[in-house]
Amino acid sequence: MSFVVPARFCGPPESGNGGWVSGHAAALLAPGPDEAVTVRLRTPPPLDRELQVEQDGGLLRVRDGEHLVLEASREAAPGVDGIPAVVSFADAEAAGERYEGRSGHPFPTCYSCGPARAEGDGLRLRPGRVEAGAGEYACAWTPDDDVSLETVWAALDCPGGWASGIAGRPMVLGTMTARVAAMPAPRRPHVVMAWQRGSSGRKHLSGTALYAADGHLLAHAEATWVAVDPDTIRPLGGQA
Repeated sequence: MSFVVPARFCGPPESGNGGWVSGHAAALLAPGPDEAVTVRLRTPPPLDRELQVEQDGGLLRVRDGEHLVLEASREAAPGVDGIPAVVSFADAEAAGERYEGRSGHPFPTCYSCGPARAEGDGLRLRPGRVEAGAGEYACAWTPDDDVSLETVWAALDCPGGWASGIAGRPMVLGTMTARVAAMPAPRRPHVVMAWQRGSSGRKHLSGTALYAADGHLLAHAEATWVAVDPDTIRPLGGQA
């Protein structure tokens, strides 16, 4: 079994998008609808290179030669307490007008939220602060026909970074736990909500949730982000 991250699915220019890579690991573990997967990124996932996979039941490791890239395991799903109420698709689109990444993005070619990605190439998410909210962020998303578990994880990933303050300082994804109860419908409107769950030093905790337009909760995630100096991203791993 091998593991390849195509260059299209980058976060920083030279490494994989943390959400997509984590979702790819989750797909290999094949969780049930009531299960979550936790992925711990140990080093930046290289692009267009065959990585080695070790799987033992519900535990998976991906290596680049001697270097451990990530560890993933099936887990109990995180609780839904504290998830903010979903806003309408129109309000999520309006929040996107306040997207801080338009003018200052640490990784502008990021597959999930990079403003430099061409239309139809990347998710082009625009998470912005909800007007009159309590600090939560929202973004509108209409999945393409090829929506997959990897793209759902990517959609749950970056909005949490923006809610955690990545606009003020680059951060990389360290750990992500997600439960995908149902896949989103292609070419139908969806809303991603994101919020802060606290911080300690350089670590920032986020939550994200994916909703259908009718307000049905499809997936949710919790993540830990690590604030970094841009010149030190390579040793720490992760994505924007």
